[in-house]
Amino acid sequence: MRTVTAIRVPPGRAGLLWLRHRLEAATRGAALLEQKLRILRQEERRLALLVQHSGEEWEAGVRDAETWLLRAALAGGQQSVEQGVADGPATVTLMWASTMGVSYPAEAICAFPGRGPGSAAVLGGAALIRAEAAYRDAADAAVRHAAALAAVRALGAETAATRQRARALRRHWIPRLDAALAATQLGLDEQEHAEGVQRRWAAGAQQASGEAEQ
Repeated sequence: MRTVTAIRVPPGRAGLLWLRHRLEAATRGAALLEQKLRILRQEERRLALLVQHSGEEWEAGVRDAETWLLRAALAGGQQSVEQGVADGPATVTLMWASTMGVSYPAEAICAFPGRGPGSAAVLGGAALIRAEAAYRDAADAAVRHAAALAAVRALGAETAATRQRARALRRHWIPRLDAALAATQLGLDEQEHAEGVQRRWAAGAQQASGEAEQ
């Protein structure tokens, strides 16, 4: 069974004002968190579509590249394929964006080493040239897919944390403040009522004492 820690409320009217201030701040904070959550979810949905599309492009590109590579191997032999390997590695540049304080890769650009007119890929025939172009397209789609997937994961983690904080305010902290405010108001009303009864009793007793002396 979970133990709920009691809220320490200042005595008297000061406690009532203190609770109202805390309740207003908690309600405003929950509304801001829920607004942030809506924005994060919208961006997460957009990026999820990008993940799907880039993944489909990647798979289709790999199939196309493998088809052309097989044709190149059949036309020019395995040696021509090995000679068509690029002279250097590809490089990836990431462009970053931020949504509601969450940074994530918004764009990935894949750059490939250039080739001269007498390169092995050109000399390997049309099939090898098509295979190289298809593999570059597939690699570009793979890079975009990886960046979008990383973005979705980053936004997903922040979405989960924001949802948890908003839920904690709505389901736990705000109801506790509401209950404490109601209890404090009731206590003050009862105290003022009791003090009013005592004042009236004291006034009546004083009046009766004065009449008896007369």
